[in-house]
Amino acid sequence: MQQVTTVVAARSGMSTGLTLGLDLGDRTSHFALLDVEGQVVERGTVATTREALRQRFAQLPSSRVVLEVSTHSPWVSALLQELHHAVIVANARAVKAVSQNPRKSDRIDAELLARLARVDPALLHPLAHRGETAQRDLAVLRARDSLVRARSRLINSARGLVKAAGARLPMCGADAFHRRVVEAVPAELRPALEPLLEVCAALTQQLRAYDRQVEAMLLRYPETQQLRQLRGVGPLTSLAFVLTIDDPQRFTRSRMVGPYLGLVPRRRQSGDRDPELHITKTGDGFVRKLLVECAQYMLGPFGEDCDLRRWGLRLAGEGSTARKRRAVVAVARKLATLLHRLWVTGEVYEPLRQAA
Repeated sequence: MQQVTTVVAARSGMSTGLTLGLDLGDRTSHFALLDVEGQVVERGTVATTREALRQRFAQLPSSRVVLEVSTHSPWVSALLQELHHAVIVANARAVKAVSQNPRKSDRIDAELLARLARVDPALLHPLAHRGETAQRDLAVLRARDSLVRARSRLINSARGLVKAAGARLPMCGADAFHRRVVEAVPAELRPALEPLLEVCAALTQQLRAYDRQVEAMLLRYPETQQLRQLRGVGPLTSLAFVLTIDDPQRFTRSRMVGPYLGLVPRRRQSGDRDPELHITKTGDGFVRKLLVECAQYMLGPFGEDCDLRRWGLRLAGEGSTARKRRAVVAVARKLATLLHRLWVTGEVYEPLRQAA
């Protein structure tokens, strides 16, 4: 999803002045329709399917429709736009009046969304979904990540079971785990662990197929090559960054990317009190995790000597583990800014530009 600063322009049929609030549910959605004067003219429910939504809202005059971002919001918003409605996708985390309403219910949420959109759509902190191609390609990266995490859990489970029996499995990479550890598995545990190793082998094979898809996607997104100038930023991170940001021009400054991805601390300042809080963790968690992993590599023993590494090491110092973790997050935030800057300008990356 992309955060936008302007609301979708009203279409030619918006002279009706109707505003529809739609609270999406997994199977059933509630809606409330307001007229020009803000009176509720209709309430109801509709099945959360393409056929039901099309049948229910195809005959509705062109209206302003507001719904919260959710699992179903990408395809629902696209469908309603095809029906010539002006759609606003509200940022649920930013609209506290909805998420923290003491009388919260689907029926009330639908009406409240409609009233907020009628008064000032900017109160909803509107979002815009990515294009269908970007969503489809990003789904490949997310699916691959799910398999990687599943294989890691299986490997850790196997090592724990063997350790509990008084033995240890040899250290090796995840790709070779199912081959390298077969002989080290105790005989009494082989009936239990052989099926687990077979699943690991199947997952490794499938991950190689995903890697081939990633290589093909790199050719469709040549801008990723610009981001991979930084040592530690690989194909997955560059692709996920490009697909998540989608349009780099929607950020007027590169420093806006860090807050967009939730890499800035929360703040609750009041008077003389300004405590240090955790990061907001808004935005896409998958990209945020990849950027943090890149930052860990850059600050690690194999990281390239560069301005970003030097700055991060000074920030970490010889302090506590918590301070080093904050340094990693800070480097990830600066890395997001740098990647966006390289993408927009097309400049050649200079590792020690500030030092020079």
